[in-house]
Amino acid sequence: MKFPPEFGDPPPGPFRREFWRSPLRGPWLTSFLGAALLPLIVICALTGFLSHVAYYPDLGGNGIGEPGDLEFFLLPFDWPTSPSWLYAFTQGLHIASGVAAIPILLAKLWSAMPKLFEWPPVRSIAHALERASLALLVGGGLFVFFTGILNIQLFYPWNFSFVPAHYYGSFVFLAALGLHLVTKVPVALKAFRERGVIAPLRDDLANTEPEPPGEETTAPYSPQAPTISRRGLLATVGAGSLGLFLIGIGQVIGGPLRRIAFLAPRNNSGGPQGFQVNKSFTASGIEEAMTGSVWRLKLEGARSVELSRQDLLAMEQRTESLPIACVEGWSTTQTWSGVPLRDLAALAGVSGGAEATVKSLQVGGAFGEATLADGQVGDERSLLALRVNDADLALDHGFPARIIVPAAPGVHCTKWVRSITFTEVA
Repeated sequence: MKFPPEFGDPPPGPFRREFWRSPLRGPWLTSFLGAALLPLIVICALTGFLSHVAYYPDLGGNGIGEPGDLEFFLLPFDWPTSPSWLYAFTQGLHIASGVAAIPILLAKLWSAMPKLFEWPPVRSIAHALERASLALLVGGGLFVFFTGILNIQLFYPWNFSFVPAHYYGSFVFLAALGLHLVTKVPVALKAFRERGVIAPLRDDLANTEPEPPGEETTAPYSPQAPTISRRGLLATVGAGSLGLFLIGIGQVIGGPLRRIAFLAPRNNSGGPQGFQVNKSFTASGIEEAMTGSVWRLKLEGARSVELSRQDLLAMEQRTESLPIACVEGWSTTQTWSGVPLRDLAALAGVSGGAEATVKSLQVGGAFGEATLADGQVGDERSLLALRVNDADLALDHGFPARIIVPAAPGVHCTKWVRSITFTEVA
């Protein structure tokens, strides 16, 4: 194969087409894997952006960046409080679809690997743009998926903030994916027309033949004998993907499936009061004395009010079965008792719609402050919880008081609450 003289012959190793000898590689395999991967990416992207909407990023800096950033992407409705398990479902699906996509993503990268080592590296401006988009696609995909996996494991071997990096990285990945689809859909359609969509899956090992080689394809020039059929390869990848999906979704569905949620760091009931904890009281840095008899809840609105825990327990209590759903994908449903937030808003002299800024005894960090929308405050199930499962809250679960809001991200269910400021919504 001859190249322009200014480039010369390709270097030895992966830059030579003869290096890639698997008879399975070719446009059909890459196209089939891409078609299987795309729905998972779409589900993962949509549920990820829904998580962003659920944070109410236009309120009090709840989201990424400053209030108002990326408002063009926000969907034209407020995040609902019903059903109460909505965020647990969408975020669980986000995690499960992302985890399930990884075996297919790796298989697709393997199938297209020769394209990463093309020689000459640049043949024209159009080719340079294609190569740049491919670099962004591969780099963005690996960054988004593997930072997501490490976040599930609560392992952060980097110096940047995960949430904004993961979020903005997804835009880079999806933009590159859009450009990739524009250029590769015709290639996939041609491959399916020539070989059929599922016809190659009927071939056993003895009948597995390489695709015809060509300058623009990944089919090998010097194929070796197959050691596995295409259907064997795809069955292996599919089984891995399905297994990881079940592992990922187990922490959301619960029941018997929770036992196989091996990737979930909060997959068991080993926490105090029989359910898991994201951040412990010890890790919060709060002095235990601050949660004792000196603790007072400060309410701000049309008037200021201070309440002890005994004052709150003397008010009318409401009991609700509500989930906590974390961005890592785990969730747990428990029975909470406490004072409805809308009753506290009325006590502070704010009637009608009211937003609430909740501050914790914990200073700083993602858990120190959150702003709740008027629909969340107004829902009768939204509580300042004082008890869980007929017992006082444990310190790890937010004693002396914590927020519980249906369908809200767990990070907004603030623990160790010290003050709530209610702002009337016009």
